[in-house]
Amino acid sequence: MTRGRKRKQDPSIPAHIDQAKIPTGIYWDRTGNGRWYIFESVDGRKKRKTVAGPGAKLSELHAIAEPTTDVGTVEWVCSEYHASAKFKKLAKTTRDDYEYSRDVLIKFPTQLGVPFGKLRANSIRNIHLQRIIDKLDEEGTPTKANKVLRYSRLVFRWAINRGKVQQNPAQGLEAAKERKLQRSPATDAYTAMLIFAQERAARQARTKGSGSPYLPLIMEIGYLCRLRGIETLTLVESQGEKEGLRTNRRKGSRDNIVEWTPRLRASWDAALKLRRETRGDAPELIRPDDRFVFLAEGGEPLSKSGLDTAWQRLVTAAIEEGVITEAQRFSLHDLKRKGVTDTPGTRAEKQDAAGLSEGMMKVYDKSVPTVKPSA
Repeated sequence: MTRGRKRKQDPSIPAHIDQAKIPTGIYWDRTGNGRWYIFESVDGRKKRKTVAGPGAKLSELHAIAEPTTDVGTVEWVCSEYHASAKFKKLAKTTRDDYEYSRDVLIKFPTQLGVPFGKLRANSIRNIHLQRIIDKLDEEGTPTKANKVLRYSRLVFRWAINRGKVQQNPAQGLEAAKERKLQRSPATDAYTAMLIFAQERAARQARTKGSGSPYLPLIMEIGYLCRLRGIETLTLVESQGEKEGLRTNRRKGSRDNIVEWTPRLRASWDAALKLRRETRGDAPELIRPDDRFVFLAEGGEPLSKSGLDTAWQRLVTAAIEEGVITEAQRFSLHDLKRKGVTDTPGTRAEKQDAAGLSEGMMKVYDKSVPTVKPSA
């Protein structure tokens, strides 16, 4: 049954498609060779996702448009919570955080060969969720593991109270131990990882050993500008100003403009060049404020989950090949700590460059001051 006004005839749509029967929620992108896409929510933002090429049949488009969330699965329980009035009343930052945790949970691969979200919620036991928490902890992301744990407890408790599930498999689980000693990667470890990332990025895409081309650029810009991973990820073209790169710091940190150096300028120009190549023939957004610098392979803004996955894959490969040791592994967030530590000048100058409060300087500045002995 057709809803709303009829679609206008589009001459760019393949001739074998009856345009009157295109399913709701499937859209045609006439740029390049053409593609079919849908809109989905990624990290709290509405983004396009390619689902088929120009050769897709009408029956295949209808199959894609069919609901894929089965009633009673973990994914269904999560979708019910996110559609609830309780979730919608939360602050946007909280909703974004929960959506990120949901994506990690439902996409987690299981030993059955299907994502965790496809399992029946009432068949889940403590051991299944504990395995996810332990695995995320072993990958060096204890904070992510505990976010998923807290989210799971919340969602299953909400579902029990409304008769949607019979038990809370997240109750009584052991949390990951988050490191109290924050890591600041040594220069030799950072340099080795950067060279490794550049070498992997230079390989032909989708070949053995190839890496994400944006990773070495995210490493350099994040380190040089003392940015958190999410702050690097959400950079837009307009932040490259005449004087330098304007930051977009989170958590109450103060924004500033990082002056251009040959090294920073080269990384920024390379990132913009990569963006143009990734975007291809797709229409350009008018406002530079809307143009995210780092794009995924399909041309949509790179998501945090996509960045995290690419980074963990690179780190795992680097350890396996002996580029760095397990003890030397670090996260993209640790590059902010290294950047603050390596900033020349007094503590006050470091603090101004990092945009941090005095209390947070103790967390991010790991430099050891040189002082005079007592008289």
